[in-house]
Amino acid sequence: MRDFAAIDFETANGRRSSVCSVGIVIVRDGQIVDRFYSLIRPIPNYYTGWTTEIHGLTRTDTDCQPAFPEVWAQVEDRLAGLPLVAHNRPFDESCLKAVFEEYDMEYPGYEFHCTLAASRRCLRLPNHQLHTVSAACGFDLDNHHHALADAEACAAIALKIL
Repeated sequence: MRDFAAIDFETANGRRSSVCSVGIVIVRDGQIVDRFYSLIRPIPNYYTGWTTEIHGLTRTDTDCQPAFPEVWAQVEDRLAGLPLVAHNRPFDESCLKAVFEEYDMEYPGYEFHCTLAASRRCLRLPNHQLHTVSAACGFDLDNHHHALADAEACAAIALKIL
């Protein structure tokens, strides 16, 4: 796979629609050609302690940020015709579908691929967490759970094993 967009969401709480940040890395002809990161005012707009503990974001960070439709309008043209890739596709794909539904937006039926599933098929590792797999693929994930850093790690994995 040489043309794709790696995507990662962080959520504010247990609801999949509560995306509070997104990272996207566009790959064309096997090269990273674009990166996008944005904070998002989540819906519903509350944070749980365990999600904040994971990614460090709080309402203070996102209360004045744009809502999802405004953020997505900045990236949808960049994603046109590209398959999406995520590490643990069921999570990120369900977040995307949930937030589209929450805002009554028509879901475009993105094609999704999963680097987690691919790593389980291709690599013998003690675990298949993003930081472990990315290290095995030669990518140093310094800022795990920052959506852009995670999308960059996912892109590096996809370029090696998809």
